Formats: sequence, structure tokens, C-alpha cells
Amino acid sequence: MTDTVTAEPIRPTRTPEFAKRIEQRYKSERRFRTLGLGAIIFSVAVLMLLLGNMLFNGIGGFQRAELSVPINFAESGISGDAQSLSAPGAVQNLEIQGLPDIVDFAAERELGAEGAAQLSNQGWRDVARALTENPQLIQGSATFDLAASSDLASGLSGEGSAEMQALAKRLESEGKLSKNWDWGFMTRADATSPQEVGIWGALKGSILTMIITLALAFPIGVFAALYLEEYAPKNRWTDIIEVSINNLAAVPSIIFGLLGLAVFLTIFPNLRSAPLIGGMTLALMTMPVIVISGRNAIKAVPPSIRDGALAIGASPVQVVFHHVLPLALPGMLTGTIIGMARALGETAPLLMIGMRAFVATPPDGFTSPSTVLPVQIFLWSDEIDRGFVERTSAAIIVLLLFLLLMNGLAIYLRNKFEKTW
Repeated sequence: MTDTVTAEPIRPTRTPEFAKRIEQRYKSERRFRTLGLGAIIFSVAVLMLLLGNMLFNGIGGFQRAELSVPINFAESGISGDAQSLSAPGAVQNLEIQGLPDIVDFAAERELGAEGAAQLSNQGWRDVARALTENPQLIQGSATFDLAASSDLASGLSGEGSAEMQALAKRLESEGKLSKNWDWGFMTRADATSPQEVGIWGALKGSILTMIITLALAFPIGVFAALYLEEYAPKNRWTDIIEVSINNLAAVPSIIFGLLGLAVFLTIFPNLRSAPLIGGMTLALMTMPVIVISGRNAIKAVPPSIRDGALAIGASPVQVVFHHVLPLALPGMLTGTIIGMARALGETAPLLMIGMRAFVATPPDGFTSPSTVLPVQIFLWSDEIDRGFVERTSAAIIVLLLFLLLMNGLAIYLRNKFEKTW
């Protein structure tokens, strides 16, 4: 007698409960993808709104209201040749010969007394610069587009008093008043009138300050990260140092401004508002970020790289500087990009060390009085004159472009040094 084995019936794998759970997972995945796409669209929309608002307000900041004034130098009695007009004191020499009065007389003859009164009192300097750049003009006549007053510029925009709006409308209809692209905005420094201000002084100050910041923060931060990760013994003191560095990365920036005020300006009291002091202060703020990112980049290097280098006879120093550091450098540059971008937009620490001073001339070097773009934007935004609103937006555009250029250069260097294993 043989025993028969009854096979157990095969159960279906896709039960209704199983299919329901699968469908719920698919729905969750679709919801997650929809939320992620919505977040990206919202972020892009906010960014485009911000950039659009800045561009809409900032385009006017790159323009200014100008009056057309023809000047006949041959009849004015002013003299000069190519050699004298190219000399260092050429502008002062033209002022002594009465160039401001000549410009005022020509403006009154062309625009009338009421229109000439709205000419900027610094307009003659534009004429003087034109003569120094092209000495041949002094032998004939030329028409210059000179800055109008802030009141007339407001009248041209449809603001201000009714009398000024009427005057602006009349001069515009006669072809003597127009709003032109202001190339001098990128070459002038700060001024009391929005028609005369420029961004070059603050831009040059930012460049000099960032040079000092990078020259101090990057090498010190990289070597500190190398020491802590490769050479420092693991004990209580290194733990305290690590915690302190992490805390410094989260300290408000104004605290570093107070430190710069208390230390750097005490040691160098005559360098208040200088790029050197500003760069040293921002270097203190940027250094912890570079140290933290540098240590993470060093940890990301595979141990096999070290073992392979030691196996072929490399010394520990050669392992670090010939193998570990080149592979970790792209990650270190990423932290440097973040730190420098933060430093470029900082205002509070620089206000503490006096970089909010009115500086009418661009700095000559690292120890000259200066201001920076964020502080210049802050000062212009606090002005009562309506004309500074457009100038503020234009300065923000310049700051964003400068930040984009600086980050683009850093990303290029990071990609150039990046290596794979």
C-alpha cells in the first residue's frame, strides 16, 4: 500500500490586500514627486520675482537725466594744449581759468536762467574730463550731456512739484532734456546727489576687502583642517577645539565686528574703515566654515589612497600633500565659495569697524578709507531723495553680478582641480 502526498494548493501572490498596498505606495510616490516639483516651481517663481523686481527698478538706476549744453571753447578764451591738458593738475588748471563759469554761461544761454539753475554744480567736471581725454575739443565747440539736478530729474519722472514737472516737460519737448544711459555710474564714487553717485568706489572696496579675506582665511583654514584631521592627537583638547570651531561657524556676524573693533582697531587705530581691517574681520568669520568643510573633504578621501601611497614608500607628509590634499581640494573650495559668498554680503561687522563713512573717492590701496557694496546699498536705501531708490536697485544688480562672477571663478577652479578615483 502506497501513501499518497497531497500537494498544498498554491496561493495567489497578488491578493487584494497586496495590490492595495502597492497602489498606496504608488500614490505616495506620486504625491512626493508632485510636492517636490511644486517646491522647485515655487522657488524658481520667487527667484524670478525677486530678479524681475530688481531689474525693473534697477534699469532706471543705470540712467540719469541730462541737459544738452553746447559750449564754444574758441570764443570762451580758455586755453590749453595736449601737453598741459594731459598733465596731472589739468582739471585744477581749467578751474582756475574759469571753466565752471564758462559752463554756467553756456547753459544759461541755451536753457535760460530757469533751466540753467537746474544744472548740476559738478557738471563742469565732466566737461573738464572730456577736454583732458580729447584736447582737440578746446579749439572748437562741442555739445555735452551734463547731469541735471535731482529736482529736475524727479520732474522728468512725473514726480516733484508742478513747476518742476512743467519745466522738465518743456525742456524735454525742446530736445534739451533726456534720460540717457549713465556710463559714469560704474566709474564714479559716492556723492550727495543721486545724479552724481557711482558704484566704483564701493566695488573697488569690496574687491580689496575680499582679497584680504581670501588671502587670510583660505590658507589658515586649509592648514587648520589638515592638522586637526591628520596630525592632531585625539584627546580632550582637540575635542574642545572642534566644538569651538563648530560654535564659531554659527556665531552672529556682528560679534566678529565687535571683535574687530576691540582688537584690530586697537592695534591699528589709523586704519579705521580700511579694506585691510575689513578683510581681517571677515576672515575671522569665514575661517570656521572653511575648516569644517575642509575636514569633511579630507574625511571623504578613501583610506586606500593613503595605504597605497604608504605602500610605495611615500612619507606621511608626502601622503598628505601629494595625495590627500589634491583630492580634498575641490571640497575645500566648495566651503570657501560658501564662506566668501557670506562675507561678500555682510554689512553688520563692517558697520562696527567704521566702513559706513562717506567716501567720495575710490580707495588707493588696502589701507585707504573705503566702503563696500552691501554698506553702500544700506546707506543709499536710507536716503530721503527718491532718486536713490533706483540707484539702490542698480547697486544690488552690480552686487549680484559680482557675486555670480566670483562664484563662477571658484566653481571653475574647483572643477579644474577635481579628481576621481
